[in-house]
Amino acid sequence: MQTAGKSLEEALISAKNEERLTVGVYESAQIMNDDPDSVAFCVLATDEGYEWDIALQIHFTLIQAFCFDNDINIVRVNDIQRLAEIVGSDESGEPQDAHCILITNTTESSWEDPALEKLNLFCEENQRLNEWVPAVSLCES
Repeated sequence: MQTAGKSLEEALISAKNEERLTVGVYESAQIMNDDPDSVAFCVLATDEGYEWDIALQIHFTLIQAFCFDNDINIVRVNDIQRLAEIVGSDESGEPQDAHCILITNTTESSWEDPALEKLNLFCEENQRLNEWVPAVSLCES
């Protein structure tokens, strides 16, 4: 799981640098609706403070269903603070809503991202064990 966490962090940083990152539940839903073929990977994040947020859980369920229907690999992260550190803040300097993050493919080269390939293999291995949304732990900053 530690290797998957490192791969996730590398994939997120690479996608951020290449402007292939969509951050936020509503922003992700918009991309999924407008251009589902561009979505390469999905990250859902929560922590104990959001476990009882029914609206967020409904959004997660819908996003997961979309990902399953469109063969998009998905992982869950339980450290939303660390994830928010990785994706950074928006234009106004406010922390972004890191509950849902999509990595998109805008060019052919993004399909060759080694960190993303490792994550996809991690997801495939977990799916064989009937764990459809595996948990990933991020490394400390």
